[in-house]
Amino acid sequence: MTKRMTPSVAKMSEGQIDKAVATYRAMLCKHRSELCSDAAQQVLGQPDYVAEQVGVLRKRVEAVSNMIIRHVKVNRNLTPEEALNATGRRQYVTDSVVKTMPRGKGKKATIYFFKEGRNICDSELENRCKQHGLKPADPYELAAVNEADPVFADEHPNGTHWKDENGKWCYTAFYRWDDERGVDVYRSDGDWGDYWWFPRVRK
Repeated sequence: MTKRMTPSVAKMSEGQIDKAVATYRAMLCKHRSELCSDAAQQVLGQPDYVAEQVGVLRKRVEAVSNMIIRHVKVNRNLTPEEALNATGRRQYVTDSVVKTMPRGKGKKATIYFFKEGRNICDSELENRCKQHGLKPADPYELAAVNEADPVFADEHPNGTHWKDENGKWCYTAFYRWDDERGVDVYRSDGDWGDYWWFPRVRK
């Protein structure tokens, strides 16, 4: 019998938060003579300051983790074309495949990204998902992640797949190539490379 490995994620503990705050405070105290009070006050008043600090910690945590978690709001009222346009990316698509993008359900989603670390075909990827008691995130959910965090795919190229009405595998993939952020929507004609991250959600 195959053992299911559904995500069991312990949140950052209160103790860890306290340690982070204490460490940050200690560093500020150590370097306070290098920081002008008036300028520091201006920075502390900037609304994105705290989010930027959390982003630094998140980046380091994700660099040593084999699973990345994102919580997103999903607008299911958009057309497939609108959902892709909202990401602001250069699009390389087959229009007929875009129209097959499943809309899914739910206004919010918790998405678990996994990296297989090897070349893998769509059928095997589907089986891996089932073994873990999960299912692929739908294209709307994945587009929402990449809309909310355009930088995410720079270091974590990500893609999901589905079957059209004829049972053919289709996919959408978000990535950065040189200086261009792009999104593909095509019918699958080969394996996924070892660098892709795959979004999954609980069944």
